[in-house]
Amino acid sequence: MTGWTNQSGRWKRRLFLGGLLLLGLSGCASMLFHPSHDWHPPSVLDRFDHQPLSFTSADGVILDGLRVAPKGCTPKGTLLFFHGNADNLSGHLGQVLWLVQAGYQVIAFDYRGYGRSGGEPDLAGMHRDGEAVLEQSLKLPSVDPERLAVLAQSLGGAVAIHTVATSPLKGSVRFLAVEGVFSGYRRIAQDKAASFFLTWPFQIPIRWGFDDTYSPDRFIAQVAPVPLLLIESGEDPVIPEGHAKRLYDLAKDPKGLWTVNDGAGHIEAFANPEVRGRFLEALEQYLGPPPEGGCGQR
Repeated sequence: MTGWTNQSGRWKRRLFLGGLLLLGLSGCASMLFHPSHDWHPPSVLDRFDHQPLSFTSADGVILDGLRVAPKGCTPKGTLLFFHGNADNLSGHLGQVLWLVQAGYQVIAFDYRGYGRSGGEPDLAGMHRDGEAVLEQSLKLPSVDPERLAVLAQSLGGAVAIHTVATSPLKGSVRFLAVEGVFSGYRRIAQDKAASFFLTWPFQIPIRWGFDDTYSPDRFIAQVAPVPLLLIESGEDPVIPEGHAKRLYDLAKDPKGLWTVNDGAGHIEAFANPEVRGRFLEALEQYLGPPPEGGCGQR
C-alpha cells in the first residue's frame, strides 16, 4: 500500500472543501458525498479467497459487500470495514488487505449510492446501512461472533461510531478502531470553511447548514464498554488536529489515542509498519490468539 501523491491529496482537499461549501450553503446533504460506481479492485485481490455479499438495509435498500479471507486456514477473526468518503469499496480495499495477509477476514461494504449498492447517498440512510451490515454480518457462517472487530476510516468512522454506540448487538463488537474521523459535522464544516479565504466569511452559516444529528461527538460516550482506539495523523490535510482528541476526551474507558507523526496524510497511518504491528497486537489482545488450527498456528 502506498500513500496518496501530493497531487491526489490536493485534489481530495479541494473536493472535500467544495462539498462542504455546497452543502453548507444549500443545506443539501447529498452534496457531502462523492461516490463512484467504477469497480476497480486491487490486482492482488485474487491472492485471497473472496466472495460477493449482499446486505439489506432497514428501508429495503440492497447493499453490495465483499468478504476477503486468507487462503488455506481459518481466519483469526473478522474485521468489519467502514470505508471513507469518495470512491467505493473497491478503491478502499487496498487499505485493509494487509490485515488479510496477517490472517484476518475482512468484510467490506458500500453505503447506499456507492459502488454497486442501490439507492442514493443520504446521511440518515448511511447510518441505517451500518446497523444492517453489523447485524447481518454476525449471521454469516464464516463470522465467529466472539472474534469481531470494526475498523473505520474518515466518514466511515462517523457511521461506525453511531452504529456501535446504538446497536443492540454492541456486545458482539470486541474492538472499535477509527482512523481519521472528524468529531462533528458542523465542527468540521466550520474548520474547513475557516481554512480558505473565500469561505472564511461564511464559516458560521456553513456550520449551521449541517445536520449534527449523527455527529460522532454525540455518541462516542456510548461506545463503552467496547474498547475504542482513535488514530490520527499529525499532518492530516483533511481533518485538522484536535478532532480525535475531542472524541477521546468525550469517550469512556477503555479507550486509546494514537497520533502518528511520520508525515502520513489522511487515512495513511497504516502505511507505517510500526503502526501495523501495534494494531495487530491490539487485535490479538481483544479478539484473542488464533483459534486452534487457525491462521498463524503451526
